[in-house]
Amino acid sequence: MKLSDSDRSFLLSIAKKSVEYGAEHHKLIKIDYENCSKKLLDKAAVFVTLFKDKKLRGCIGSLEPKMSLAENVVKNAYAAAFEDYRFSSVEKSELSFIEYHISILNKPEEILFSSEKDLLKKIRPGIDGLILEEKNKRATFLPSVWNSLNTTTDFLNELKKKAGFTANYFSKTIKVFRYTVENIP
Repeated sequence: MKLSDSDRSFLLSIAKKSVEYGAEHHKLIKIDYENCSKKLLDKAAVFVTLFKDKKLRGCIGSLEPKMSLAENVVKNAYAAAFEDYRFSSVEKSELSFIEYHISILNKPEEILFSSEKDLLKKIRPGIDGLILEEKNKRATFLPSVWNSLNTTTDFLNELKKKAGFTANYFSKTIKVFRYTVENIP
C-alpha cells in the first residue's frame, strides 16, 4: 500500500490526537475523514503500537481489513492506550513521552508445511509477521517482534504460548499465515 509522506504524517497525527483526546475525555475522538487521501479511506488491517522510553506501552490491532485505514488507526491507537489489558491506561502526564508506530498489514498468505521442522524452514526471520490458528485460538506477532526473538524456533514457540499452547505443542491442524507490513515511522 505504499503511502505518501503526507499520508504517513496524517496517520501519525490522528493516532496521537486519538490518544491525547482519550486521555482528556475518556472516549474516542471523532475525526473528519473528508480531507483524507483516497488510500487512507481504503479498508486495511492495522496495528498501532505505543512505546514509552523505548519500552512497549500498548499494542492493539486488527488482522482483517474491516474499516478504513484512517478509522482503524484512530480506534487502535485509542485501544492501545486505554484497552490493552497488559498495561494501565496511558495518563496525561505520559503523553509527551509516547512514541507511535503504525503497522499496515499486507494480505496474509497461508504457509503450507508437512512438519514443524518444515514450517521453521519456511518462516523468513525479520520479514514475516505470523498468525497462528488452532482450536478456536489465534495469536499474531508483528515482524517487529523479530527484534526481541531472533530465531525462528523462539519466534514460533513464543507465538504458540501467546495463543495459549505450550512451546512444544504441535499438531497437523495448526494453520500458520505470514504477512508483511508497511511501518510508520
